[in-house]
Amino acid sequence: MRDEARLRLRSRSPVEGLERRRLGPLEVFAQSVSGAAPSAAMAATPAIVAVSAGHGTVWSFAIATVLALLVAGCIARFTRRMAASGGLYSLTAKGLTPAAAYASALASLLGYGLLAAGALVGATLYLQALLDLWGAGGGRLGAAVVMAAVGLGTGVLVLRGARLSARVVLLAESISITLMLVVFSLLLAGGPASGTAGGGEPVEATAMPPPGFGGIVAGVLPALAAFIGFEIATSLGTEVRKPFRSVPRAVGLTAAVAGVLYVFAAQVQVFGFSATPGGLAGQAEPVVALAAAKGWGWLPVLLDLGLVMSFVACGLATATALARVLFSLSRDGVAPQAFGRTHRRFRTPHLAVLASVPVTTGVPVVLLAVGVPLPTVLVTVLTLAACGFLLAYLLVCAAAPVFLHRIGELTWPAVAVSAVIVPILLVVLVAFVVTRPLSGLLLAGLAVLGAAGYLVVRLKRPAALAGIGVYDETTTADVLIPDRGAA
Repeated sequence: MRDEARLRLRSRSPVEGLERRRLGPLEVFAQSVSGAAPSAAMAATPAIVAVSAGHGTVWSFAIATVLALLVAGCIARFTRRMAASGGLYSLTAKGLTPAAAYASALASLLGYGLLAAGALVGATLYLQALLDLWGAGGGRLGAAVVMAAVGLGTGVLVLRGARLSARVVLLAESISITLMLVVFSLLLAGGPASGTAGGGEPVEATAMPPPGFGGIVAGVLPALAAFIGFEIATSLGTEVRKPFRSVPRAVGLTAAVAGVLYVFAAQVQVFGFSATPGGLAGQAEPVVALAAAKGWGWLPVLLDLGLVMSFVACGLATATALARVLFSLSRDGVAPQAFGRTHRRFRTPHLAVLASVPVTTGVPVVLLAVGVPLPTVLVTVLTLAACGFLLAYLLVCAAAPVFLHRIGELTWPAVAVSAVIVPILLVVLVAFVVTRPLSGLLLAGLAVLGAAGYLVVRLKRPAALAGIGVYDETTTADVLIPDRGAA
């Protein structure tokens, strides 16, 4: 009996080499929260949503939170049953075709890669603002040096291991969210900026018109984009101590916590500009404008500190996830074999890290060097990243009921959730692309390259493609099977 049981188990896990079962629940939760970078979204996204939703901005965020929780529910159908390093593409592979899993892998690489680059740009942008206050900004050259330094630090921490980077992420994100809560609580206690407009000059009070249902729905599009990256815990399943419990909880709690923070931030800003011409929708930097209207010149310093910490944490979390996706694709036989190697001491996919971090750092540095402003780079990469994440969410939500059907555990709530969220995500994705023509052209080009890559893999490594979606499996070393004859 003992020998028969052992024959049913692998002697080695398909993801052997990673440091298995080391991350605690708080560490993996911090990684997912940092992926969403809620502090940055709290400061910038409400004004974007308000362009469409007006005073209904809070409702747009509330609806987006519900949608994010539905996506988290679909992801949990998988993560309660399997632990993977490839994130959403490994999950999608268990429900849909290899082509869909490959598309999800490319979408994840696009999302994590660009979000990591965007986090680096954001950290540089707000760190430069702080340095400028002290007369040490250094202009474009200084920004490039800061960006390279932050990128190098990110690479070193990710290379040293998920546990170390998770602890740094936990500290940085805790400080960031605390600072943001302080900032927004002070603004709320200070009341609306009546009769002022950003710079503190008196203006005629004009309230925003109440939005219709269509405006609120349109506001859901950018509000939902504020949640991208909240599922990063799924790429750490192999390294989490209790993956079937901690990963789904981390993803679901991240969606809930981020949603609460966004609704709070939106309410503070809508209230703060309730007597300002154009309301919140007319503000380029709403938090700075509210602080200036109250004469609190010191408040933007706290804001910048919080944003720097948030972007640094986001960069670490997304760089970690990006390396795991490359590692998993390599173990699948789809990506270069070198990416599947792990460091003997740190137990990390060091070659995947060394290949990805220089790219996510080098691209924004080059764009900065040729004269593209940092805010333009930030908006562009985050827009493209959002499209990648939305596609990955769409595919994993469509795969969830199929996966449950295959293992004989399909329930009507799982079908109902997917039936609701999949069409909504499809509409959001199409709207995202259609309303951003330049981003749409770039995505079309990337889609053509992706399709070509898929055809190459299908022709050269059909067996690898057919088995895409590697995940951690129980090995003979993980269990103790007693001898049948033992007393």
